[in-house]
Amino acid sequence: MQDCRVSLSFCSLAVWSKMASTLGPKFGLGRWESQSCLAVHVDSPPTIPTLTTSYAHGTSSKSLLFSTVGGSLQASAERFPDREAVVFLQDRVRKTFSQLQQDVDQAAAGLLALGLKRGDRLGMWGPNTYEWVLFQFASAKAGVILVSVNPAYQVQELEFALRKVGCNAIVCPTQFKTQKYCDMLRQICPEMDTAIPGSVKSARLPDLHTVIVTDSRQPGMYHLEDVMQAGSSQHMQQLEELQKKLSFDDPINIQFTSGTTGNPKGATLSHHNIVNNAYFIGMRLGYDWRVRVCLPVPMYHCFGSVGGGIVMATHGITLVFPSTGYDGRANLAAMESERCTFVYGTPTMYIDMLGQPDLAKFDLSSVEGGIMAGSPCPPEIVKKVISTMGIKEFVIAYGTTENSPVSFCGFPTDNLERKSETVGCIASHIEAKVVDPGSGQLVPLGISGELMIRGYCVMLEYWGDVAKTDECIAKDRWYKTGDIASLDKYGFCRIEGRIKDMIIRGGENIYPAEIEQFLHTHPKVQEAQVIGIKDERMGEEVCACLKLKAGQDCSAEDIKAYCKGKIAHFKIPRYVTFVNDYPLTVSGKIQKNKLRVQTEKFLAL
Repeated sequence: MQDCRVSLSFCSLAVWSKMASTLGPKFGLGRWESQSCLAVHVDSPPTIPTLTTSYAHGTSSKSLLFSTVGGSLQASAERFPDREAVVFLQDRVRKTFSQLQQDVDQAAAGLLALGLKRGDRLGMWGPNTYEWVLFQFASAKAGVILVSVNPAYQVQELEFALRKVGCNAIVCPTQFKTQKYCDMLRQICPEMDTAIPGSVKSARLPDLHTVIVTDSRQPGMYHLEDVMQAGSSQHMQQLEELQKKLSFDDPINIQFTSGTTGNPKGATLSHHNIVNNAYFIGMRLGYDWRVRVCLPVPMYHCFGSVGGGIVMATHGITLVFPSTGYDGRANLAAMESERCTFVYGTPTMYIDMLGQPDLAKFDLSSVEGGIMAGSPCPPEIVKKVISTMGIKEFVIAYGTTENSPVSFCGFPTDNLERKSETVGCIASHIEAKVVDPGSGQLVPLGISGELMIRGYCVMLEYWGDVAKTDECIAKDRWYKTGDIASLDKYGFCRIEGRIKDMIIRGGENIYPAEIEQFLHTHPKVQEAQVIGIKDERMGEEVCACLKLKAGQDCSAEDIKAYCKGKIAHFKIPRYVTFVNDYPLTVSGKIQKNKLRVQTEKFLAL
């Protein structure tokens, strides 16, 4: 049974209470009362209700780490030299930790030989390949800031991102599927065709001088092999010396937010941010003994790069990449053939796996646990993953790119209600509070408000954007998530939707996530997305965009009848549409802004 601990981690509650009551008046400490304890000890699931208002602090007996990204990988390579670090099934690449470390050192020395230096920015643009992981760690070891570039970006988006952060170099394949990366770069930088590799001078991207292509050779660009062979013994020595100078507080990764409400912003994360987030989330998931993780989520996203790549470095786990681009069936095949013990995915990815017609043929008996994150997680989908796929130790995680990313996560041993109805418990060394969005005052336990996060996990800044940084991070370092949430007395959190997604219908505040969760209980519905549709009289009306299960037929009237008497009348969708697919980001998130535009056009509103 867990006691209630404050920051004096070696001092029991009873002793501290006695000290405070005795010494408090003398030193102005005020009166200590046991019920005012607002910390939750989270080395294991909390069993004692300790919160009395909507503020939680996750305490732990384990200290924060002071490692760098490169140092974390080096430590795992020394502990598990012969263990597989990464497996890329589609490309038939397998690397042990010692092999990965050797490649990383060679690539890092190569980057120094090419003239890149500490603090420079290197963009990584492409799908899930070995080169993504290689440069994630090589750039960190060279002190170069990795810029995670969305592989779906088109010319205008790419130019904005590279210019925003002043990218000095970029790594990409020639093309992937319909994405012709090198051709797009040439549109922005036609000077490349006549440039000497490493000496690009671009009018539109003045900071960019180096382009590295991972497959075929291209004019004006280095090939990956050039980088791997460029580093001499002198550069290796330079690299070794550099490790003594790198600080864990240095920025090391820029991740762009989705940009659904304007241009993307570059969330700037330090070694300290992502190494500690990876370590403590890995501890919660049991990665001190699990070793093989199926990873279909994209590496350019925090879920893949931190939850995958950095967790691999801090805990010595094996990452199995089923396919270069997302493929639900390939996930199932990978879990079976590689005997994976854990699987990652967004809700959409799990829905896709559950929808595979031959799901029952796959042997998933090795898969003990899984994690769902990246977008709102419907309880019915969580229950189906547990019951149909047999993944008993399943959890939901919640976070934002700006928080490195995870701030709440379930425990594998939680009961079904906590697994499906909450996003888990406050994470180690992180503070959370729920406030009234208008007044900023703490709300009572169980009452909804805006969720705010503080701690080691909060990003350094939005790169080159003081105004946007100040909008979301207050002077006291509380980060405003923009999410509507509530806390319970054990430190578990329920997410009820985004403030910006809230539908205001005739003065009634409606949270789409609540209706979506209800619609997932309909036996014919595979997936539900709820949006606000413009309406002259009510301001907005509720619209449900539904994907039905294979072979099922249903009408809008059937859906409305199912809702009647079960949810409030003003939450019953005025409009119901049926879709085959939703507009998605590369990371599998529903693009509700695009869905809204498409639906209003379809409804001729």
